[in-house]
Amino acid sequence: MSTSRNHQGAHGIGQVEEQLKQQANATDTIQGGSETDREIAKAANRDAHTSLDKIIDSKERGV
Repeated sequence: MSTSRNHQGAHGIGQVEEQLKQQANATDTIQGGSETDREIAKAANRDAHTSLDKIIDSKERGV
């Protein structure tokens, strides 16, 4: 049961991250972004597959 709960929690976190990314993109579109904002977004999206994702993936495969 704990594994399922952890998976649901991780999925919820992913949904929140996606919502925040969409809000940031909307703000950038409306207000225009700064060069610093673009560099931060570029760095943040460089490795979208996080360590947590790798752990979850390995648990789902039973590794």
